[in-house]
Amino acid sequence: MQSTRNAHASRAALVTLLAFGLTACATATKTDPRDPWEDWNRDVQGFNDQLDEYVIKPVAKGYKWVAPEFVDRGVTNFFSNIDDIGVFLNDFLQFKPAQGGRDAGRFVINSVAGLGGFFDVATYLDLPKHKEDFDQTLAVWGVPSGPYLVVPFLGPNTPRGLGGLAGDTATNPLNYIAPMAIPFLTGTLNVTDQRADLESTSKIVDAAAADRYAFIRNAYFQERAYKIYDGNPPLDEELEKEEQEMDEELQREADGKQ
Repeated sequence: MQSTRNAHASRAALVTLLAFGLTACATATKTDPRDPWEDWNRDVQGFNDQLDEYVIKPVAKGYKWVAPEFVDRGVTNFFSNIDDIGVFLNDFLQFKPAQGGRDAGRFVINSVAGLGGFFDVATYLDLPKHKEDFDQTLAVWGVPSGPYLVVPFLGPNTPRGLGGLAGDTATNPLNYIAPMAIPFLTGTLNVTDQRADLESTSKIVDAAAADRYAFIRNAYFQERAYKIYDGNPPLDEELEKEEQEMDEELQREADGKQ
């Protein structure tokens, strides 16, 4: 399980997610066996969407407007550096000692030379960012994901994903700082920063998806598989069949216009 090596791989992952989501739109009316709690999940996603629309998104837009680009980038780098603690720990738990050593070195370099992680010096030293979390570790250990579950405030998830989230929370040193107001404020800033950086992606989802719920659900599973298998997930035969049918339909439409 190797992780994405550079920005090109990240962009490829986004293209894969979007392509998968668009394919899923054509079959959104089918019952997905991974989603037995769909009625509940749709209601919770509706709640989360309203929370995002009226609270999180306006705050993120205000943050983006107020914060200079270098400050925004520095905040993103800082939280990414804190995340690297969990990354290298999960590297070792996934039996990848070589990558774990590199990611630990990345954390040390950015913490010292990068002034607490505000500057990503390690990337320029050929120590790229990897994406490992405890949900991936549980998957490597053979723990099944369980059914799709949309959690209030947290969004798309699974029972295994919630266990992974608990593990990731435990490896974040900011959560152990007293008083509790500090972890709360840093967590709020992290969410705001991430939401601000995802603004363009959310616009693509809103514009592309006929069934936004099905799009996000399938994109979630695709993104998880992409990370668990380090960019090389096993082929989904049903997805391949659907893509072939879509290609044939598009070809028929093209032939009809000639």
